[in-house]
Amino acid sequence: MKTREVLLSVIAGLFLDVAPCFSQSAPSTQQQIAAHSLKAQEYLKENKPELAVPEFKALVALEPNNVDARGNLGVLLFFQGAYADAIPQLRAALKLQPALWKIQALLGMAEKRTGDVASALGDLEKAFPKLTEQKIRIETGMELIEIYSKSGDLEKAAVTVGVLRELEPTNVEVIYAAYRVYSDLADETKLSLSVVGPKSAQVHQMMAHELAREGKTDEAIANYRAALAINPALPGLHFELAEMLNNPAVKDGAEEAEREYKAALEVNPLDEKSECRLGDIAALRGDQKEAFERYSRALQLQPDDADANIGLAKVLMSMNQPEKAEALLKHAIALDPTSAQAHFRLSTIYRQTGRPEDAKQELAEYQKYKDMKEKLREMYRAMRLDPGKQEPDDTDAHN
Repeated sequence: MKTREVLLSVIAGLFLDVAPCFSQSAPSTQQQIAAHSLKAQEYLKENKPELAVPEFKALVALEPNNVDARGNLGVLLFFQGAYADAIPQLRAALKLQPALWKIQALLGMAEKRTGDVASALGDLEKAFPKLTEQKIRIETGMELIEIYSKSGDLEKAAVTVGVLRELEPTNVEVIYAAYRVYSDLADETKLSLSVVGPKSAQVHQMMAHELAREGKTDEAIANYRAALAINPALPGLHFELAEMLNNPAVKDGAEEAEREYKAALEVNPLDEKSECRLGDIAALRGDQKEAFERYSRALQLQPDDADANIGLAKVLMSMNQPEKAEALLKHAIALDPTSAQAHFRLSTIYRQTGRPEDAKQELAEYQKYKDMKEKLREMYRAMRLDPGKQEPDDTDAHN
C-alpha cells in the first residue's frame, strides 16, 4: 500500500477540516496546548512525523476531547506501523466526530492488521461509499476485496472491484485484483453448476466454452452439440456453436455455421449478432443484396453494434455511397476506437474522396491497432488460450 502518500493526505485533511478544540482551562494550560499544536504542525510541514507524535500525545493528555490531536496521533501511529496503539486514538476521534470517513477507513485497516477482521470489515464498509478522495478510496476498496475473498464472499468482492475499475481503469493492482476475483468466482460457479446440474445442457455449454478458450475446437463443438441435443432452445447456444464452426480450420464449417446462425434467429428473432454474421457470410459469397438486408436488420435491432456498422459500411462502399459509409465507420470508431478494420476502411474513403492527410492519419491508426492486437494474439497463444473471433485484415480491400 502507498501508505505514506495516503496517510499524509489524511493528516492534511484533518488540519483543514477540524479546528483546534481548546477547553476552558487555566492560561498556562492553554499556552501549553498552543505550543504543542504549533510544534506538531511545524514537524508535519517539515515531513518529520516521528517528531510530531510526542507533541500530539502531549495534546491528548492536556485535552482528551481534541479531535484534531486524537485523529492525527492515530494516523501517525498507523504510519509508524504501531497499529494497536493507533486504534484507540482513531476510535476516540470517531466517537467525537463520527463523519471522519478517512479516519474510519484507517481504523478499519489498523483493525485488519491486528487480526480484528470483523471490526475491520464493519469500519471499511461504512467508510468506503463515503470516501471522496480517490487514493484512499482505492486503498480501502483493496482492503475490502482481500477480506471478502478470504471469507469466500466473492459476489461482494466482485462488486467492489467493479467500483475500483471505474475509478482507475488503468491501475495494475486493481486489474490484477479483478482477474483474481473473477477467476475465483468463475471457478466457484463452474463447480456449483457441475454439482447442481451434472447432466444439464448448461454444463456442456460451460465445458464447450472452456475448451474453446483453450483452443480445443473439436472438443468444444462436440460439447455444443451435446448441449443442443438436450435443449435446442437454450438461448445463445446456436450462436456459440456457429461461432466455433465459422472457422476456416473446421471442414465444411461455413455451411453449418450459416444454418446455426439461422437457428439462433429462430430461437431469438432479436439476435442482432446472428444477423450480422449472416451479413458477413452473404458478403463473402458476393450477395450484396442479402448482406445489405442482414446488416441493416442488425443495426435496426442494435444501432450500437460496431460490427454491423462496419459491415453495412463495406456494402455501401461497394455501392458507391461513401458518405453514408463514412458516417457508419465514424460511429463504429466511436464505439470501438481500437477497430483496425474501421480505421482502414475510413482511410480508404478519405483517399478516394481526395483527403490525403485524413487518409494518412487513419492508416496510421489502423497500423497501430493492428500491431497491438497482433501482440495480444501472441500473448494469448503463449498462454495457450484462444482469443476468439479475430477482426479480419482489411488490407486487401479496394472499396
